[in-house]
Amino acid sequence: MGKSFSRVPSTILVAIFFVIALAIPLGVRAEEQIVVGYDGYAGFQGPIWATKDLGLFDKYGLSGELVLIPGSARGMAALISGSAAFVQGSATAPLSAYLRGGDVVVVAAALNKFPFSVVARKEMRNPSDLIGKKIGILNFGGSNDLAVSLAFKEWNIPRNAATILASGGAPERLAALMTGAIDATVLSPPETVAASRAGLKILANLSDLNASFPQTLIMVRRSFLANKRETVKRFLRAYSEGIYEFKTNKEKAIKVYANRLKQKDLNILEETHSYYGPKFSFPPRVDRGGINNALELVRQGVEVKGEINLGQFVDESVIDELEREGFFKKLSDARTRK
Repeated sequence: MGKSFSRVPSTILVAIFFVIALAIPLGVRAEEQIVVGYDGYAGFQGPIWATKDLGLFDKYGLSGELVLIPGSARGMAALISGSAAFVQGSATAPLSAYLRGGDVVVVAAALNKFPFSVVARKEMRNPSDLIGKKIGILNFGGSNDLAVSLAFKEWNIPRNAATILASGGAPERLAALMTGAIDATVLSPPETVAASRAGLKILANLSDLNASFPQTLIMVRRSFLANKRETVKRFLRAYSEGIYEFKTNKEKAIKVYANRLKQKDLNILEETHSYYGPKFSFPPRVDRGGINNALELVRQGVEVKGEINLGQFVDESVIDELEREGFFKKLSDARTRK
C-alpha cells in the first residue's frame, strides 16, 4: 500500500486529500471550541439549552460548552476577560459595562418581554393590594427590580408605596412567600405553576405590560465580533435554529426542559413551554424600546456623561446578513414541507 502511494505525484495526493476533506460532514470535522455563559435556571434559558442539547452547535461546526455563571456582574467579567466567548443574559449588566467603557456588544435577543408574574398571598386580589406590603425580588438593579418599577408605573402606584426587598433566588422567594416572610414576589414558570398549585394568587403577568425589556440577550466582545465574525455567524445560525425548534417542536422543547429543569411532571413542563414558546423572538432581533427601558434603570447607578450611542451597543449586522441569505426563511420552509 505504501509503495503504490509513493508512485503518485504529491500534487495529486494533495488534491485527493482535499476532496476527501470536503466530503466529510461538517459535524465530523474539527470543531471550534467556544464557552457560552448563561445566568440561571428558568424557562427563559430554553434557547441556549436547546442549542446545546439538540446538537445544533455541532451542526454548525462549533463545540459549545455551556457554563452556568450566577450573577450578571460575573457574567460580564467572564465575557470581557475572554473566559467566555458568548454570554446569554438580560440587558442591564451589559449596558452598565458598556457605559463604563467595556468591550461588549449585543448581537441577538431571544426574549424581549419580562418573563415574570407578580405572585402574592391568596387573599390579595388586585395590584393596589400591594400598597404597604413587602415585595421580594432577586436583587436591586436587575430585571426583577425594573419589572416591578415599570409595573407600578403602569398601575399608577408610587414605587415607595411598597417595601422592596432583595430576597434571593426564585425557590427562596417562593418559600418566603409561602411562609409569610414576604407578601408578594415576581416569579416565572415553572415556579409560577408551583405557586398556583399551592393556592397563591397570580396578580399579573408582566409580559402583558406595555413596556418591553430584553430579558434574554446574546452578548460578545466587539473585538471578538470584528476578529471572529464567522464564528459569531455560525453561533447565531445554531442559536436561531434552537429558538425555532423550541417555538415549533413541543416534544423536543419539553425534553430539553425536563433534562435541564430536572422536572418530571409533564403538566408543569407543558405549561412552561406554553408560556415561553410563543414569546421567543424569531428571528432573534433586539427590541430597541426595551433597551431604552433598561437604560433608564442603569442610569440610576452609572454616571453618564455626554450622548449615549446605543447604535454601538447593539449590532444586528450578522442577523441582517442571515436574513439577506434567506436563512430564517429556509428554516420555516423546511418545517412547512415536513
